Amino acid sequence: MKTIYVVDGARTPFLKARSGPGPFPASDLATQAGRSLLLRQPFSPEDLDEVILGCAAPSPDETNIGRMVALRLGCGNKVPGWTVMRNCASGMQALDSAIANIQCGRSSLVLAGGVDALSHAPLLYSEAMVRWFAGMMAMKSAGQKAGHFVKLRPGALLSPVIGLMKGLTDPVCGLLMGQTAENLAWKFGIDRQQMDAFAVRSHQRVMAGRAAGHYGEIVPLVDDKGNIYGEDDGVRPDASMAGMAKLKPFFDKKYGNITAANSSQITDGAAWLILAAEEAVRKWNLKPLGRIVDSAWAGLDPAQMGLGPVHAATPILQRHGLGLNDLDAWEINEAFAAQVLGCLEAWKSDDYCREQLGLPGALGALDEHRLNVDGGAIAVGHPVGASGARIVLHLLHVLREKQAKRGMATICIGGGLGGAMLVEAEN
Repeated sequence: MKTIYVVDGARTPFLKARSGPGPFPASDLATQAGRSLLLRQPFSPEDLDEVILGCAAPSPDETNIGRMVALRLGCGNKVPGWTVMRNCASGMQALDSAIANIQCGRSSLVLAGGVDALSHAPLLYSEAMVRWFAGMMAMKSAGQKAGHFVKLRPGALLSPVIGLMKGLTDPVCGLLMGQTAENLAWKFGIDRQQMDAFAVRSHQRVMAGRAAGHYGEIVPLVDDKGNIYGEDDGVRPDASMAGMAKLKPFFDKKYGNITAANSSQITDGAAWLILAAEEAVRKWNLKPLGRIVDSAWAGLDPAQMGLGPVHAATPILQRHGLGLNDLDAWEINEAFAAQVLGCLEAWKSDDYCREQLGLPGALGALDEHRLNVDGGAIAVGHPVGASGARIVLHLLHVLREKQAKRGMATICIGGGLGGAMLVEAEN
């Protein structure tokens, strides 16, 4: 097996969706982050073997966004650019696709990552409105058009389908992602206070990480008016239990405990990593951040998709003879506080480990001082396509900062999937 090196990486600040579309479409986010990253390399963009970009929700004018961005980055016509989609793990899938192509000898130097601009998710017409428009197009005369126009129902016109809500709803079990997290809270007895405390800690850890200079992978964005965006803008320095308690449940208003504040933020952002085989490292005299040692994907009940990290990371641990705390650091993407806490409880459960993972008993308790040490998506946001790449990149920075060796990045995926990558740092 070839060694897969992570040479370098960069990401944009993650910008919280507020009122209307944000300042950057997805292709601009990916282009600006990629340009900053490539400018500091000893090779040119044309020296890349391919560009792979994960994206869960490209806009209609960003078809095959991977190729579009590769051309905008100056890779030239001959460097293939392509797009992958695995919901929340689209960015991690891009890395895994790069790994596969390096392993089989098709590539030796790859730019891979993920992007999404969720604030640009479209409003869609309902089926009733689509049928009305189709009927209008079929009308020939002005009289026919006028007759058809009076059939327009204002309610259908003024009630568009929210594309983002459709995307965050599982098409098989019919549950919003937040409702699947409520399932985990009920299953493992996770209460509101635990969720809110986890969310507060996420914000606090990001602030501490910022102060310590632990977010060096962020490169600034500049909009067409010259405004500079230098930091993740959804982080709350004033996050508190009292503030969290003021919010009402969002997904299950009567019985639930999951709120907007103990969930990940709807966000725009991009993240890239440069992956290389040993021959590329030698050729360009590269100084890698680390290596991707192993990866795994797993399926599970879509109604409990938040436990995907448990199902994906556990086989990697078994293959390498590792326990949870044999790793120096973990990044579990914080889709919801209840979801991360549910993963921790699942590993501690004899019944769950025996029945769902085929283990003789519980794996034990993950030391939370090793988990998301600089905070996570509850504070910085979750631009779906970018998050899987972000956590791998930040994990390598954490390991370098700690002068530690091994870590696991893992993520839950809508549809009942999990993804995980074992990495080692070059210290």
